[in-house]
Amino acid sequence: MPNLTTPDGVRLHYTDTGGDGRPLVLIHGWPLSGASFAKNVPAFTDAGYRVITYDRRGFGESDKPEGGYDYDTLASDAASLIEQLDLHGAAVLGFSMGGGEAAHLAGRHNPRIAGAIFSGAITPALGIFDDNPDGAMPFSAFEDMSRACETDRDGFLDSFITTFYSTEEGGLQVSEAVRRESLDIAHQSSERAAVQTILIWATDLRDFVETIEVPTLVIHGDADQNVPVEKSAERMPRYVAHAKLAIIEGAPHGANVSHHVQWESSILDFLETLDEGVAFAG
Repeated sequence: MPNLTTPDGVRLHYTDTGGDGRPLVLIHGWPLSGASFAKNVPAFTDAGYRVITYDRRGFGESDKPEGGYDYDTLASDAASLIEQLDLHGAAVLGFSMGGGEAAHLAGRHNPRIAGAIFSGAITPALGIFDDNPDGAMPFSAFEDMSRACETDRDGFLDSFITTFYSTEEGGLQVSEAVRRESLDIAHQSSERAAVQTILIWATDLRDFVETIEVPTLVIHGDADQNVPVEKSAERMPRYVAHAKLAIIEGAPHGANVSHHVQWESSILDFLETLDEGVAFAG
């Protein structure tokens, strides 16, 4: 499998379907890897897109360094991937905590980015601050989660992945085999990376998202228990006025698997609008 090296020497594992279509970069959520999109990739390649996934540092098959688990570094990793693969006119999809990287990339007016997609994302700001009372939790609650992961990693991951694919009313929305598969991926993460990245879910990303000028799609399950829709997706239009909001009824956090048909269709519809508008150079 292909790998590339970041400017600070970290090896990142990635997959690239190749081809001449518009690049679609899929940025995974916690505590998974690029493999979490494996079941979605065919829908996009069949539609003619070049799909790239990668494993964030500390996760999946990428290197597990001691540090660099902040959004400036993680976004730099993503930018390095895009530059080294010489992608142009790319659409970037940030899933869950991957919304942080996507916000940095699109908000910095990266000329290689033509569209941004936020799926179940933590944007614009999950942490409750004095000037952000509409967040989901105070920073102390994220610290509690981080400590719980450090104290009982296996138990925390098992519970998190279950909730990831569950709704409060309907319970688990995927098969036990799918849940176990995701749990196996979760266990590929390093303990340090898993614990430290929980803290950055509280990052205030409003300064980045409010400068996004490229076409933007915000897609979210209305039964998401990990990232409540009213604390995230429904707030995004306040900061990205042109954002299109797509809510999937009854979907949990892992809507890309549990409700993959609706999820993929919404994204393909959005990508078609990009193809009708801005051209790109391959």
